[in-house]
Amino acid sequence: MADPARLEDTRAWLIRARSDLRAGAHDLAAVPPFTGDAAFHAQQAAEKALKAFLAWYDVPFGKTHDLARLGAQCADLDPSFGTVTQRAAALTEYAWKYRYPGEPSEPAPEEAEGALTLARAVVDAVLARLPADTHPDRAGV
Repeated sequence: MADPARLEDTRAWLIRARSDLRAGAHDLAAVPPFTGDAAFHAQQAAEKALKAFLAWYDVPFGKTHDLARLGAQCADLDPSFGTVTQRAAALTEYAWKYRYPGEPSEPAPEEAEGALTLARAVVDAVLARLPADTHPDRAGV
């Protein structure tokens, strides 16, 4: 049986990743869509999912938004993770790019949708590699 604290920590990261996916989808459904916020939530969902994977294996990751770094740590544990984590690294810039005044204009809806699609792929890849007990569905979320 898994350590209860590690199980809960992993699940908490996954719950937050799912929440970010929902928030991003909600942002895109708005009229007009909040594409910068949707892209931000895509980055956050991928980040939190990768941190869930690392938490499950008790690998320290620190306070970082760098998806290339987090993805490399995940691929060290499971080399089959490499492809999706390498693609996810492109989401890193959404942690800051549209968040502050003076930054570039909002991304096109297609760009934000693509970011969310990639984030969903990261979350799905993490879920496929973790025990079912860690999944948010098991917690009623």
